[in-house]
Amino acid sequence: MFDVSFSELMLVGVIALIVIGPERLPKVARTIGHLVGRAQRYVTDVKTDIQREMDLDELSNLKGQMEEAAKSVKSSMQDASDTLKAPLDEAQKALKDASASVESLVDDTKADIKNAQNSPGKEFVHQELAEPSSDAAADAPEPSTPDTNTLPLPGFDDTNKIKTGTPT
Repeated sequence: MFDVSFSELMLVGVIALIVIGPERLPKVARTIGHLVGRAQRYVTDVKTDIQREMDLDELSNLKGQMEEAAKSVKSSMQDASDTLKAPLDEAQKALKDASASVESLVDDTKADIKNAQNSPGKEFVHQELAEPSSDAAADAPEPSTPDTNTLPLPGFDDTNKIKTGTPT
């Protein structure tokens, strides 16, 4: 900081000895040493405070950059999520529609079966149900109901005689 050589310090010491005197020179030297030490600590504290302020500014800038990057990542993740969610929602809706359609077909078929079983004079014939295609349903003939006059009734044989427990 200051460029003071040894000869200049000797000259200052000799002048201080003459002006102050040999009795008070040690006390004055000690006081000057304490004052110089305090000044050095004060300058060091000021430097440290300035350095902290500079670091805080850098950290706040870095924090701002990190927050911007986090917002960017969040928005890109939200966009990706929305992009993936749209087809899933469409597929889920299509699945619900198909499920509702199948359930209505099952309910209609159950109702038809109950109606066929409950109608008097008709015997119910169980058939395997295949899912009709739109073309096949239009071209398929109506299923014919069996003629109950030619079918044997339960408990009777072919000659309309009552069956007994003994063979005839």
